[in-house]
Amino acid sequence: MAGERMPTLFISHGSPMLAIEDCAARRFLQGLGARLPRPQAIVVFSAHHDDVGTSVTGAEHPETIHDFGGFPRELYRLRYAAEGNAPLAQRIAARLAAAALPAEVDARRGLDHGAWIPLLLMYPSADVPVLQVSIDSAQGPSHHFALGRALRPLRDEGVLVIGSGGATHNLRAYFHAPERGYEAPPPEWVEAFDEWAAAAVETRRFDDLLHYAERAPYALQNHPTPEHFLPLFTTLGAALDDEPGRRIHASYDRGLLSLDAYAFGTLADAGTGPVVLH
Repeated sequence: MAGERMPTLFISHGSPMLAIEDCAARRFLQGLGARLPRPQAIVVFSAHHDDVGTSVTGAEHPETIHDFGGFPRELYRLRYAAEGNAPLAQRIAARLAAAALPAEVDARRGLDHGAWIPLLLMYPSADVPVLQVSIDSAQGPSHHFALGRALRPLRDEGVLVIGSGGATHNLRAYFHAPERGYEAPPPEWVEAFDEWAAAAVETRRFDDLLHYAERAPYALQNHPTPEHFLPLFTTLGAALDDEPGRRIHASYDRGLLSLDAYAFGTLADAGTGPVVLH
């Protein structure tokens, strides 16, 4: 497999309603694919593929998993028919094993909504093979950084590595604020964490990020559980040592879920600052 070096991305995938409901983050994702070099394959670390140990999806035709409940029927009719890539899955498992990160290939699992909803917007033709690598929320940020670091060479083969989670993710607060819309301003405790994280990415303060639970303002309030923040560390690990990071999108859902996105590499080097669409 050969191709142009790909950037590596962290995307906040937000609510499943992102697939059908107009908002700034949806419009951003709809335009993002065209701003990237054409990938040969896509590897997603999703907050919703959380497993003990590490597994790599190896299905030839991964199913679309509707791993959510209580949403409009329209969402459950959506399908993302991207192919898998079993040989690449085996190579990924081998790379991880060589880095002392044992991994198994799962030939049955499909794509969860943390993968297929952003990709449905970025690549609606579903014409790029997609694989997922699981996270393990029982492990800390350093483990996930190592996962990304082990797969960093794949970027030179045209593989797009994406961490898909949430820059902030307090669902209790979110569901207790139904009257707030996409344009609602964030409270101080959300904005302070969000801006701290963005600044740490852009100045490559990776050690601070790896210790975010102790160093970031309002860390526990924004991430009562870590699974939606852990995919960020796979993106950091996949970044090259001299690559600057950029926040390429900034918006909120109800002012409580940050929908920020970050990039390292070709897109980030364009020097275009945050993209905020309204």
